[in-house]
Amino acid sequence: MKRILFILLYITMIPSMAQQSITLEDCYNLVAQNYPLAKQSQLFEAQNVLDTDVITNSKLPQLYLDAKATYQSDVIEVPIPNSSIEPQNKDQYRATFSVNQLIYNGGLTDASLKVKSAQLKTKQKQIETDIYKLKFQVNQLFFSILLVQESYELLEAKKAQLKSKLKEVQSGIKYGTLLPSSDKILEVELLKINQQLIEVENNKIILIETLSRLMSQQLDASTFFQNPIIESPLHSDLNRPELELFQFKKEEIESSKFLLSKQNMPKLHGFATGGYGNPGLNMLDNSFQTFYTVGVNLHWNVFDWNSSKKQQESFSINKDILDTETETFILNTNIELNKQQKEIDKIALIIESDQEIINLRKNVLQISESQLKNGVITSSAYITELTNLYEDENILVRHRIQLQLAKANYNVIKGQ
Repeated sequence: MKRILFILLYITMIPSMAQQSITLEDCYNLVAQNYPLAKQSQLFEAQNVLDTDVITNSKLPQLYLDAKATYQSDVIEVPIPNSSIEPQNKDQYRATFSVNQLIYNGGLTDASLKVKSAQLKTKQKQIETDIYKLKFQVNQLFFSILLVQESYELLEAKKAQLKSKLKEVQSGIKYGTLLPSSDKILEVELLKINQQLIEVENNKIILIETLSRLMSQQLDASTFFQNPIIESPLHSDLNRPELELFQFKKEEIESSKFLLSKQNMPKLHGFATGGYGNPGLNMLDNSFQTFYTVGVNLHWNVFDWNSSKKQQESFSINKDILDTETETFILNTNIELNKQQKEIDKIALIIESDQEIINLRKNVLQISESQLKNGVITSSAYITELTNLYEDENILVRHRIQLQLAKANYNVIKGQ
């Protein structure tokens, strides 16, 4: 007996276990994770690691191997009569191995690393900004699905009410209190509702498939979309990723200015070269010999005709341009927020009116039901009133979804 009860309980749990449920926040997260553009963030990070290694390697010893063989049409001769100094061979050979070591470059390497780090932050924030804008598209699809979902439930409720009324009408026809054709009108209306249900279900499938592709997450028509509870906006402080992007661009400019200031600093290198050749360092010894040289090399661009100064000024202008872009973005965003708030207020007022209309429609429908039962009106008149109530309830549902969509868009505009 216990086993049978367990099996029955398991069977009743299967539908709830099988049905997939998803929230608006889930959709945001899935788009942020799976949208193809998101992959670029990791690619930029991998690229930055390689670029950083290249810059860091400049601090390591640089090794060079050179080999050369030449034939000259003429060589140096010592113009001393009866001298024992032999002239050089016209064919000459030399192989050298050199080591160069950076000793000091005025912090140029560290400055270059800061530039690369700033560039990585900017690129990744740009990707985040582009993906963030997809939230508006997600909102439109998600709340469109919710509207279809609610419309389907309303149609089912209307269908159930018509079926119940059809039984009453058929009973009235049986006992001669209603006209014989009264039930046919209700049956026709039921067929129309079935057609509407098919159309609504098809629209839902199309919307879900579109959202699924955007999220790279397989959803089906059985997926339940949870209606989010979005409170009315309490404040309009901006927290958009674009604002961080502007700040990262400024930091990138500052790091570039810092790098520029280091490029004209003195650079000191140590070097050592060993070789084997004919001739060697002693040009008067016409034989193969080994040799070596060691030393230091200083390079300093003392004057660059104010090129660095002009580049610094150019960077400062770029910062000013970014400031104006930031101000423009904040202004336009606040304008959008104000428009969206007005839209929210308008829809809220309309919903109050919708509720009053529905209450009146319900009263009229109750009277029509009584009149139909007593044969005072026809089934067509009753269906008209029932359809009017359904349409007004559908309008109310649409306005409620529109209100939630407007609030969701407000939060996206704000950066919440």
